[in-house]
Amino acid sequence: MADLNHVILIGRLTRDAELKYTANGQAVCKFSVAVNRRRKNGDQWVDEPNFFDVVLWGRSGETLNQYLVKGKQVAVEGELKQDRWEQDGQNRSKVEILANNVQLLGGGQGGGSASAGENGFSSSRRQSEAPQGRGPSVNDGPGDDGFADDIPF
Repeated sequence: MADLNHVILIGRLTRDAELKYTANGQAVCKFSVAVNRRRKNGDQWVDEPNFFDVVLWGRSGETLNQYLVKGKQVAVEGELKQDRWEQDGQNRSKVEILANNVQLLGGGQGGGSASAGENGFSSSRRQSEAPQGRGPSVNDGPGDDGFADDIPF
């Protein structure tokens, strides 16, 4: 059986994104997302915030950096990565999300919507692609679009 490492989160940015470049010129955009988890505490439901660090590499990070502002709601799809190191004789570790696709959602500062995945494009299906479903039928005429002709507009 193959291993699987895939995560999808929807949350709000806790701070403005930081765009930096590596020594070889590769762009890296880092930001943090807060996601509330609802749990029952006695008779009441309470929100328990969880905070996740996200890393978006390359052109996608450069493109979205200006829109990734504190309070903005985003959907993040990617994989988990654990960094391990030793500091002052102590073993340390940190888990980050390596984003493959980031979708801007409503809310927060800066309106609008944009998305970027690998190479700056959304990984979702484009409108120009043919929809899945039934193919042509014998009953379909040359101009049959599935709508009745008596619609007044």
